[in-house]
Amino acid sequence: MTPERSIPGYKLLHLLGRGHTALVHLAQDAQGRQVALKVPLEETLRDKEAAERFGNEVRLTLQFRHPHVVQGYAGTAFGPKAFVALRHYPAGTLSDVLAGRGGQKLPLEEALRILADVAAGLTYLHGLSAVHQDVKTQNVYVDDLGRAALGDLGSTYFITQGGQSSGSPYYMAPEIYHGESSSPASDVYSLGVLAYELLTGQRPHLGDTYEALMAAHLNSFATPLSHLNPQVPRPVARLAERALAKRPQDRPTAGDLRRALLAALGEPDEEASPQEMSPTPPAVPARQMGRHGPAAPRLPAAVAPAEAPPTAERNGSRWNPFKRRK
Repeated sequence: MTPERSIPGYKLLHLLGRGHTALVHLAQDAQGRQVALKVPLEETLRDKEAAERFGNEVRLTLQFRHPHVVQGYAGTAFGPKAFVALRHYPAGTLSDVLAGRGGQKLPLEEALRILADVAAGLTYLHGLSAVHQDVKTQNVYVDDLGRAALGDLGSTYFITQGGQSSGSPYYMAPEIYHGESSSPASDVYSLGVLAYELLTGQRPHLGDTYEALMAAHLNSFATPLSHLNPQVPRPVARLAERALAKRPQDRPTAGDLRRALLAALGEPDEEASPQEMSPTPPAVPARQMGRHGPAAPRLPAAVAPAEAPPTAERNGSRWNPFKRRK
């Protein structure tokens, strides 16, 4: 078992969870605020790719400022004292929320609300030419009011500076399975999968192995969402179906989905202010590591959830869609 590592200025209250690469504690900061304190495992710090992915998450979490992207308060990107202090979401992840319902899907308005929030977070990221790359229930956080924010930015990168394509197989766009570059359109595909999951109670494509999932995403067409749940407003259903188009250029934008979801909720479409649309400098300077500058590093692939087949990763000509991560 990895021993607890103290972080100066934070009082550890209890362990919230253990992921593939980090421990997350509920902690109290110097201002008395409760935060989720994410601390990398020792094995993460010893692995160059994993350490860079954690450092990337710290840097970008501290830069981005949007109500539907998880807020970072402070952090250290690299070294033995690496950590990031995040806003604490008592309800946990969307995956936790769904598990607590015992397999029953969310009420329609609640599902539309969460999807609108995730779409808003993606619209913000895409407006900054950033791609999240790992939209899924495990990376969406829900507060006590049912509002959602997109987190876990370890695989996020700026398009202009490049990065490795990655994703989690249940949510991964066909072009990523082909080994092509990710883009805002591949994030939209993942959002389309999430929409099916929340609005129908099932994913559009299923498979017990990586190969079966790849074949489904590349060759199968999902049952129209409107057939699976006729209560979903038709504009939302049509856009969610288009989000799963095989060709990236045939998909709507995250902004298109946000507008349709807000209309379905009877809410105005309030554009983000210029201040919201600009990332702020990180609160803690990030040390350069290798060829990865502090602005936007090239990233390793995301880690798939335990219930999914191994995550695909692309690294130039050596990319192998059948490679397994241990």
